[in-house]
Amino acid sequence: MTILLVEDDEAIRNLEKDYLEAAGFEVQTAERGPEGMEASLRPEVDLVVLDLMLPELNGFEICRRLREQREVPILIVSAKTDDFDKVRALGLGADDYLVKPFSPAEMVARVKAHLARFDRLTGKNALADVIELRGLRLNRSARRVWVDDQEVALTSKEFDVLELFVTNPSRVLSKEEIFDRVWGLTYGDVSTVTVHVRKIREKLTDTGDEPRYIKTLWGAGYRLDP
Repeated sequence: MTILLVEDDEAIRNLEKDYLEAAGFEVQTAERGPEGMEASLRPEVDLVVLDLMLPELNGFEICRRLREQREVPILIVSAKTDDFDKVRALGLGADDYLVKPFSPAEMVARVKAHLARFDRLTGKNALADVIELRGLRLNRSARRVWVDDQEVALTSKEFDVLELFVTNPSRVLSKEEIFDRVWGLTYGDVSTVTVHVRKIREKLTDTGDEPRYIKTLWGAGYRLDP
């Protein structure tokens, strides 16, 4: 899932980005109002975290224009504490209003809650049940994988690792993060990640100097190229 942060304060923007990425979201950012307005219309954006006081185009106007053009959850984060501003933002179509300073963990919790609510209301899944890219097809509910229409047998943990990659395309995933999110452990022998990635590559016939799907970034981790 992709979250758009429209925030001109670099420190706040980076903090929000770090927490959302740690929670497993893809994050796009914008610093100025016009840039944020344009980015918010991208179809891949699943939720917008929007500051009100922005250069050139304020958050109220972005909220109004965005709500006229597409349905996407909008979470306002602002230092403006006046009830009038909250009522105005909610009246323009915002789904929630979070006053600065706030707990980043609370922001992530609200993002998850609004995505789940939007999913229930629209009957849509934020992530497709079947994901396909360049000959690779992964059925998340059936936990089955095909490469070029040939089914590949993966163990449960191999499937979990591959699912993490395909739901986070283009994102660099460290061994530690993979270990945390798949095994649920923040410490331990992360070499098991290396073993599982190697086995997945073998089964996907994704070996050689130029792997088709999972690339190694030495010193950083792995990345699946969409």
